[in-house]
Parts: sequence; C-alpha cells; structure tokens
Amino acid sequence: MLPLLHIDHLQISFRQDEGGHIAVHNSSFDLPKGSLTAIVGESGSGKSITALSILGLLSKQAVATGKILFSEDGQHSTDLISASPETMSHIRGNKIAMIFQEPMTSLNPLYTCGEQVMETIRRHKKVSKAEARAQTIQLFEQVSLPDPAAMLNRFPHQVSGGQKQRVMIAIAMSCQPALLIADEPTTALDVRVQKSILELLKKIQREQGMSVLMITHDLSLVADMADEIIVMHKGAIVEKGNALQVLQNPQHSYTKALLACRPAANSKGKRLPVISDFLAGNEHPNVSIDL
Repeated sequence: MLPLLHIDHLQISFRQDEGGHIAVHNSSFDLPKGSLTAIVGESGSGKSITALSILGLLSKQAVATGKILFSEDGQHSTDLISASPETMSHIRGNKIAMIFQEPMTSLNPLYTCGEQVMETIRRHKKVSKAEARAQTIQLFEQVSLPDPAAMLNRFPHQVSGGQKQRVMIAIAMSCQPALLIADEPTTALDVRVQKSILELLKKIQREQGMSVLMITHDLSLVADMADEIIVMHKGAIVEKGNALQVLQNPQHSYTKALLACRPAANSKGKRLPVISDFLAGNEHPNVSIDL
C-alpha cells in the first residue's frame, strides 16, 4: 500500500544572476493517509517552499528535482513534479487543497465570502448554482461560522480575522480533498482564535479521515495535534519522527534549540532566548550551485 504522499530526494533551486540558490536540499519523507504531519522550522527554512512544490505553485525561477508521488487509492501514483498542467489543475483544490498564510489578505475583497466558496465548488463539480449555494451553507455550518446563510453575502472586510480563516477552511474543504496543506493557518490571529482554528482543523481531519500537512514555526502549536513532526533547518530536514518522540527526546541540536526557545510562563521581564543561543557553528548551511 502506497502512502498518500511520498517525497523522494526533493531539491528546489532558484535561478539567480550569479549561479543559483538551493532552498530545499535533498528532502525525503512520507505522509500516511489519515495522519496530521507538521513541518516545523524558522522563516526561510524551506517548509513553505516544500508545500508550494506539492501543488506546483513555485515561481518560474524555481527548479524542482526528485519525486513527489501522490497516491489517492494506495495502488497508483502521480508524480506531481512531472505532471501536466491539466493534471495539476484537476488535483489542485480538488484532491489537494491549501490554506495559505495571512487570512486578512487571502480572500478576494471584490467578491462575497459565499461567491468565493461557490466558485471553487463549481470549478471542480458539475452542480447548479443553487446546489453550490446549499453546499456552501453546509460548509459554513461545519466550520462553525455564525449565521451561515447571512455569511454568504458578506464581503471579507465585513468579517473578523478568525471568520476569514474559517471561510478559507471552507474553500479548502469544499471538494473534500485527500490532503489539506495548512501553511501557518493561525498567523495574525490572537491566541484564543488560534486555539479554536487548530481545534477545528483537527476535528475536520478526524471526521473526514483526510491527511493534513501543517506548516508552522511554533512547535507548541502542534504539540497536542501532530502525529508526526518534521523539523527543517536551512533547507534540510534535520529530524523527523513520531511527534511525542521528537518533542520529548529530540536528537538534533536545532530541534533542541527550537524547544528551548518556547516562552515560559515565568519569562516576564527576562530576555527571551533565541536560536543562536543554543547552536554552535553553521549547521546545514545554504548551498550555492551553478544553474
């Protein structure tokens, strides 16, 4: 039985005037069906670039090599790196969906929340406008938006940040994808709203049996959610494994540094620790190549 997603020696480089820059270096991991896997690391570690490569959303300057094998039935797989634009158009948003960073700017301000969900439904399903509307109301109920029928006609500027993110989740869930990628889904939200969004994602994942790939810089956010954790540092995977194992018995110095930098309850008035306090030397430096 094939895993839902098998990434094999993925390398992503960006063409520059002088040679090139490797953003993701020789990374491999599996994403089992029905699991919640978190990729954790600082900004610039390569985690979001990895996520974008799965959906074929890298810029024209990017060069991806290796394999990204997607298998919905566990028997046959599609290499997302070499797949045709038509194949990716069918997979993107339908089989694999993504919640992007910054809910405040991810929605189109010119269209109502309902229109944006219905557009996704009608793009991938052969349904009438009335059926798409009914499905949208049902989705708004599932993501716990208040007054779902009224929410259909509200524009993004008329709803809160947490409600915007719930609309984004509704869009992502509209075609019942096998894989949901959530890239920093709680960015710019307060702690209370962050908790409710994460609980919602976990609830949906359990109820629908889908896989979730969570991208975050905050280990504490996924400590109680993730089945597996992958730690990235400067474009390389430095540690991966069972979430409890990684959190309680980290092996790599960078993972230990991330855990040590979590704010403590008694840290008021004290200098907060930073990664460089715990790392000696330049482990896994960025790599330059000729393209």
